[in-house]
Amino acid sequence: MGEELEKKITRVGQEIFSLVGGDVPSLFDRKSWNGRLTEWAMKDEALRIQLFRLVDVLPCLKTDALVVRMLKEYFADVGDNPLFHGIGRISGILPHIAAGAVRTGVESLAAQFIGGRDERDCLQVLQKLRHEGIAFTVDLLGEEVLSEKEAQRFAQRYKRLLGFLDSAIRQWPIFHILDHDDQGSIPRLDVSLKVSSFYSQLEPRNWAESILNATVRLSPLVKLAGQMGASITFDMEHYYFKDLIISVFTKLLEEHTEWQFAGIVLQAYLHETKENLLGLIEWAKEHKRRLTVRLVKGAYWDYETVTNRQKGWPVPVFLQKEETDLNYEELTRIMLGNTPYVRPAIATHNIRSISHAIGVADSLKLPKEALEFQMIYGMAEPVRAALKKMNYRVRAYTPIGDLIPGMAYLIRRLLENTSNESFLRKSFSEQTPPAELMKAPRPMRTSEAYDLSPTAFLNEPLIDFSRSENRSQMEKALQKARNGFGKRYPVVIGSKEVWTDLDNPSFNPATPDEVIGRVCIASRHMAQEAVDSARLAWPMWKSTPAEERARYLFRAAEEMRRRRFELMALEVYEVGKTWPEADGDVAEAIDFLEYYGREMIRLNTPKVLGNYPGEANEYLYEGRGLGVVISPWNFPLAIPTGMVSAGIVSGNCVILKPSGLSPVLAWNLFEIFRSVGLPSGVLQFVSGSGQEIGEYLVSHPGIDFIAFTGSREVGLKIVRLAAETSNGQANVKRVIAEMGGKNAIIVDETADLDEAVKGVLESALSFQGQKCSACSRVIVVGGAFAEFCDRLREAMEEVIVGAPEDPGVFMGPVIDEAAMTRIQAHIELGNKEGKAILIRKTQGEGYFVGPAIFTDVNPNSRIAQEEIFGPVLVIMEAQDLDGAIAIANCTLYALTGGIFSRSPGNIRKAKSDFNVGNLYINRKITGASVGRQPFGGFGMSGMGSKAGGPDYLLQFMHARSVSENTLRRGFAPQRPKAL
Repeated sequence: MGEELEKKITRVGQEIFSLVGGDVPSLFDRKSWNGRLTEWAMKDEALRIQLFRLVDVLPCLKTDALVVRMLKEYFADVGDNPLFHGIGRISGILPHIAAGAVRTGVESLAAQFIGGRDERDCLQVLQKLRHEGIAFTVDLLGEEVLSEKEAQRFAQRYKRLLGFLDSAIRQWPIFHILDHDDQGSIPRLDVSLKVSSFYSQLEPRNWAESILNATVRLSPLVKLAGQMGASITFDMEHYYFKDLIISVFTKLLEEHTEWQFAGIVLQAYLHETKENLLGLIEWAKEHKRRLTVRLVKGAYWDYETVTNRQKGWPVPVFLQKEETDLNYEELTRIMLGNTPYVRPAIATHNIRSISHAIGVADSLKLPKEALEFQMIYGMAEPVRAALKKMNYRVRAYTPIGDLIPGMAYLIRRLLENTSNESFLRKSFSEQTPPAELMKAPRPMRTSEAYDLSPTAFLNEPLIDFSRSENRSQMEKALQKARNGFGKRYPVVIGSKEVWTDLDNPSFNPATPDEVIGRVCIASRHMAQEAVDSARLAWPMWKSTPAEERARYLFRAAEEMRRRRFELMALEVYEVGKTWPEADGDVAEAIDFLEYYGREMIRLNTPKVLGNYPGEANEYLYEGRGLGVVISPWNFPLAIPTGMVSAGIVSGNCVILKPSGLSPVLAWNLFEIFRSVGLPSGVLQFVSGSGQEIGEYLVSHPGIDFIAFTGSREVGLKIVRLAAETSNGQANVKRVIAEMGGKNAIIVDETADLDEAVKGVLESALSFQGQKCSACSRVIVVGGAFAEFCDRLREAMEEVIVGAPEDPGVFMGPVIDEAAMTRIQAHIELGNKEGKAILIRKTQGEGYFVGPAIFTDVNPNSRIAQEEIFGPVLVIMEAQDLDGAIAIANCTLYALTGGIFSRSPGNIRKAKSDFNVGNLYINRKITGASVGRQPFGGFGMSGMGSKAGGPDYLLQFMHARSVSENTLRRGFAPQRPKAL
């Protein structure tokens, strides 16, 4: 069977190549402007990258001068090229001509792949395809839907599309091969859509609600298609949504039994696609249905490999094109072997893959009508013409829409056509011999180049809540945590647990009458005992080898992993974090333990300085002594873990004084260290008020350093108290303080507004804005102010606010009544100092505050200057980037900031002039990763080195220099080499 099939595949391939002859797809035709552009892009990788980036930004550029400026910025470092030489020569004199030439060129590229701006514009293209004997499926372009209003508008566009095309094509004469398959007539009207475009809050974490709401939004369209006899194909999106999309698809089919022509896309580059295909076939057998399956190679390979590696998740795609091609052939065989339940749609431009499908179908004695081939409009025209001559049904995937929503699609097509592995490029540009192109795919063995040595640091992967097993574990952990409410926890001094009469109850901010736990309150006498205990333990601990100290951190990290869901559930209840926010905090805590342990091992090796005969010079570090860690509630595990682990691994003994709003989580941190055998006295747990216990420890002469994260007011007070020396004090106290921010994001005139709106929303509202890194100011440059405000307001109106144990909730409660009152006061202030475009009211017994947005705000007003620590945002305008940066810099804080821009010049300027400790470009400004984005600011945002960075541990240690004279009786040993 194998040899015989290969012979058939070869014969079919030869026939296709023969029918193609000397024809060349229009994109590779060197006689056309598009063809020459493609050729140049393939020859010069730097040009290719910059060209596609210019194409990406062009639709949003409002003026000719801006087009010319982007042209110069993008191609200033690209060598002389005939494509842009003439344009560059006239741009300084006649910018409108240069801009027009660039726009015309990009519109020509877009017209290559996009069938028109709307359904009326597209009709002529569809009629032409029909006249050529080509079927079609129409897709409305649009990459991001950020609000339900946008989703509703998208749904209305599809209804109009179906209605218009149904009436327009109903009278077309029958074209047998296009209007029939092996089991009878099929719809001539076929549309493709994305599920995420119909429900803006689609989220696998919120599985049941996402399926329910997506099916409700899609049902009217499905019903309409059923009445018309039209076909709808569900496009596959990113891997994270795959299982959810399949579930929505089958749910709709179960609810709409009259809908007979339903299709779904499967991607051959995914490892799981075989399992998904077999599952759909079993579903179709059980429900006595026949499904269209459009089999594609996959369009998001770069995205899937990059984002999953960033998250530390397994890469879901095959890493070699040959592996994908081999899987494609296996999936093709499965589909063709199950045609009673599957209408196979072979979507590829690869002649080998096409010939394989035809060969398998012939071996199974299937009629030609049993399958169809699908190709992208504007690509591989000679191949589709050859298949038409061979009497196969060919369908052109034809997107329609404006340039801005279509730009992401256009870029994917350009990347696909010009990539080194593109079949079309090899066939029609590089003239690879057909025999080489027709070889059966044979993947080579490869391995990913990851550093897996014991000292390598990799961030702890976040939980993938698209996996049902993870959702189930979280639900069980939430129930277990609730069953444990109300426990009491002691003060711990040395190895002794101390139970006091007074305790601090920790409440659930979503349900304030629920007590999470009660933590005993220490007296000043107990605090003194803790200092004495630490002083006794310190000589032993500082002499403990650094590698051994680091091992305690590594064991604590393992214990955190074991308790991960338990800790996440506790964060949901004690401080009101949503599932992903709780997960992020626990993952960051694990990161600190792993990173600082490795950093201490690195720093422990003495540095040999100089290279002089007769002397040996070493530079080394040792712990300062005793420290107190005063931790906040907003990152109730990660921040205390970072400060505590840095203190103890660097050879110090630490007293942990937790926030009174999250003491149970702090107790869990202490208990984790105790459970891994950390010696008595190295870490002690002393709970109490800041005024009573905190100030006492900060002022104590036996304390050598204070690590603090919290408000500016408290931080500055700690600095003052620590500066006052007392009798018997042996060291000048070191203060490491992170104290907040008033963080700004700049959105310039070249920004991708889809990404900007999403990034600002997440930066401003995640954890209810209760992050020192949260965005509270946006400065919009240029003419996008109104559109940005409208889209952000609509998106924030749809954010789900509620109890955070609900997986669909994006915003939970603020931490307590005092915080709620303070935020509400700032909202009232915003009404006086600016114009409210959104103030969302909330309901519920907890401390809930909805998002608020203000415009027409003076940059120097209180609402634009004071840290609010809540979901309150001001949006301001600036004439140019210099003005925007001036506004961003005009606060006392300098913590985080961001810019959304596709201008290389503006990005360079922001890097140079935006005065913040952490600058983020084209992404949200929250969620710094240990070891990748060390976190911390300056000004009134704090003092000290950046947490999670290579010099953070140095703050917890003294540096010592040791110099030895090695000359003895005129003899000097061999000199060590300087490092």
